[in-house]
Amino acid sequence: MWALTPLERVAPLHFGMSADEVRAALPEAFELKRFSADPFYPDIYGLQLGFRSGVPAVHAYFDRVDRLFCVAADAAHGPRVTLEGLELTGRVPAVLEDTVFDLYSSPVRRVSYGPRGNPGIDGVGMVLRVQDTAGGVLTRPVLVGREWAERCTDDWEGSIPECEWLGRQWGVYQGSDVWPPVGYATNWPPGWTPPF
Repeated sequence: MWALTPLERVAPLHFGMSADEVRAALPEAFELKRFSADPFYPDIYGLQLGFRSGVPAVHAYFDRVDRLFCVAADAAHGPRVTLEGLELTGRVPAVLEDTVFDLYSSPVRRVSYGPRGNPGIDGVGMVLRVQDTAGGVLTRPVLVGREWAERCTDDWEGSIPECEWLGRQWGVYQGSDVWPPVGYATNWPPGWTPPF
């Protein structure tokens, strides 16, 4: 279990750590892959980490000065991230969505939806995504630190890397529940492919 301290840390990872500090904080994790995380910002990169060889569990994202700004937990193999006792990882989306609304809908912690239907709370630095797993579609929390939280639910203006918005969507977007839909023309630079 990893407790989320909103905007500060996803235990044991503190936002602002370097990649070396992240590796030191997770000595039992394997670095599976280092990749370009956003085609529009080539100096934003990600580390795919796993606790078993070849099995991704955590994606850690670093800005151009090597500071950890975003963490995503794999829905099936990632750490069980909790927010004030509420488990965010690997849950049935509709059940978690109802619970989040019940607990966090207030003027201070307002649940909002991004353009592709993903719920989140900017004041907590959290976006809930979904991921296909052997057990069905389950939740994948994507978390950012204080400096990057403003409009984090917005896939266009927020700071979450482009690669985290790809794949299965929370709701149906323009007739497809996968982004980008088959045949959709992107403006990504030539040669950039999603890292997953």
